[in-house]
Amino acid sequence: MVTDAVEMILSIGTSFGFLIIAVFILASAVKVVPEYQRVVVFRLGRLVGSKGPGIVLVIPLIDRVVRVDLRVVTLDVPVQEVITKDNVPIKVNAVVYFRVMDPAFSVVEVENYILATSLLSQTTLRSVVGSADLDEVLSSREKINSELQKIIDERTDSWGIKVSAVEVKELELPESMKRAMAKQAEAERERRAKIINAEGEMQAAQKLSEAAKQMEASPITLQLRYLQTLREISGDKNSTTIFPLPLDLVKPFMDRFFKKDEA
Repeated sequence: MVTDAVEMILSIGTSFGFLIIAVFILASAVKVVPEYQRVVVFRLGRLVGSKGPGIVLVIPLIDRVVRVDLRVVTLDVPVQEVITKDNVPIKVNAVVYFRVMDPAFSVVEVENYILATSLLSQTTLRSVVGSADLDEVLSSREKINSELQKIIDERTDSWGIKVSAVEVKELELPESMKRAMAKQAEAERERRAKIINAEGEMQAAQKLSEAAKQMEASPITLQLRYLQTLREISGDKNSTTIFPLPLDLVKPFMDRFFKKDEA
């Protein structure tokens, strides 16, 4: 009786052990892949391909899977010290947006595609900004971004990566350069103000000349202007009234007065 019980317990334990092994093998053979991921399958070291999303069946102990995320990766490029084409030292950093388009290439062609893209972005940023003048870097930001995106995208294409955008985030100038640029901007504003003032004076002179010609052609306009001036003066509650006296009327008396003094 005891021997039969022991044999039954051993058989039950063996069956339970086989059941656990079967469940473990089944669990390792079934992979659930989310919509934003793919699995790259290697069978005995050879590339089978990328699979997913959904349920993916693999051979336990024979197949090895590597998960690859297909979502857009935001890569912050560290601050780089660059000397521009016109020998101005600046500090610049950028942001790179990219995603994996071919999961198999991103695993087979490069060891760590995120690190490789980061290092490539740093060297490309220094190269592109260093080949441009400071004024171009400050004013043509879109051109610099487009050139960076084009170069990085071409070099990472063989890794199965698509670079969608590159944006220069911050640009730090030396304090001496900031002061020089501030003085330059102030001088430019003063120059523009003087030009605008001169243009205003020239236009005013032209209008006064046209008004004088109009008054010469029509003497009555001078009288109307005189009446308008008196109206403006009286509107300010001023008790002083100005009467213009033509010089032609005063000139004979002035000539006679000076002749008496000479005599």
